[in-house]
Amino acid sequence: MSGRVVIVGGGLAGGAAACLLARAGHEVLLLERTIGPAPKICGEFVSGEAADYLRRLGLDLTAIGAHPIGGLRLIRGRTVVETALPFAGFGLSRHVLDEALLAHAAAHGAEIRRGRSVSQVRITGDRIVLEAGDEEIRAETLFLATGKHDLRGVRRQVRKAPDELVGFKLHFRLAPAQLRAIERHVEVMLFPDGYGGLQPVENGAANLCLLIGAPRLRRVGGGWTALLAELRRAEPHLDARLAGGVALEPHPVSIYRVPYGFVHRGRDDPPNLFRLGDQAGVIPSFTGEGMAIALHSATVATGVFLGNRDAAEYHRRIRDDIAGQIGRASLLYRGARGALGQSLLMRLAAAFPTGLAMAAAATCIPPRALRAAEARLDHNTNTTFSSGKSIS
Repeated sequence: MSGRVVIVGGGLAGGAAACLLARAGHEVLLLERTIGPAPKICGEFVSGEAADYLRRLGLDLTAIGAHPIGGLRLIRGRTVVETALPFAGFGLSRHVLDEALLAHAAAHGAEIRRGRSVSQVRITGDRIVLEAGDEEIRAETLFLATGKHDLRGVRRQVRKAPDELVGFKLHFRLAPAQLRAIERHVEVMLFPDGYGGLQPVENGAANLCLLIGAPRLRRVGGGWTALLAELRRAEPHLDARLAGGVALEPHPVSIYRVPYGFVHRGRDDPPNLFRLGDQAGVIPSFTGEGMAIALHSATVATGVFLGNRDAAEYHRRIRDDIAGQIGRASLLYRGARGALGQSLLMRLAAAFPTGLAMAAAATCIPPRALRAAEARLDHNTNTTFSSGKSIS
């Protein structure tokens, strides 16, 4: 397969694919709807696998401000269970990480067009036409990296309706004592009909993400301010963490009805359409593995494409790689939604804290899949994947 590649979406999956394809000498056009750095609904936890992929792409995470994270705390009410993670992770905001990756792709020769929102994709045989405002863009191959958002003409085939959940994300400047308390840790807080995550990112900021059932949100009036106030009244740990803190943005970013557990089957897609990241599979957010899946999918897709194989081969490989971890994560997610499941989880965690680390390892991309993706890419580019020049 050859010719012009168009990537829609400038997040981690799209940026990584642009880096790899441009470095291999392909003509690459990446379309990103935002005109500059923008917040994204994300826990902003860079797992061990994700960190390895980013280093091999040439990004120096420490130089761009990533905060090291090595511990996990699971909280319910006033009960806290803590364990070390089985890998070294980082906290880093998406608006910093995504921009660094796009700059890296441009430095390798990819064309990045900002402020280009694609409204529809038309595919007829081998012809791909993207409608972007008043412009029609043609491509031989399309890498679709639009995250959880679908495009008309190439929507995902989600087999069941997603749960009625609403996600929020907002950065805070915590009080100094609270920032010190979460240093090098990610905290996962369980509460009725939802959960939250809190962790440090760059420049002394902290990222708060919440996932809540829509019925509970409606009961408090349907707004962020009322929800946060109610959660702080009900959840002592969250209230303590936010005491004296200041929100760094005027409003949170939010998302509704995320299709957790989705794995793309790839049966009806044309041979020149590669789905990356959340277009390939959506893992429950508490695992912190969404970034790793995005980067892994970009690596697998690029390796398959450069080996002159079609998208059906890629979708089979990525499904084999991630279906198991998404399935295990979905079982944990379902089990921990209700009060009984949360209570049981906390008892097990308190009795066997290292079990949390084992659960984290069980929801990671299998090591053999990581090795195979890197080897395939190295073989098809006649280079070493880790040879990218580091930037800061």
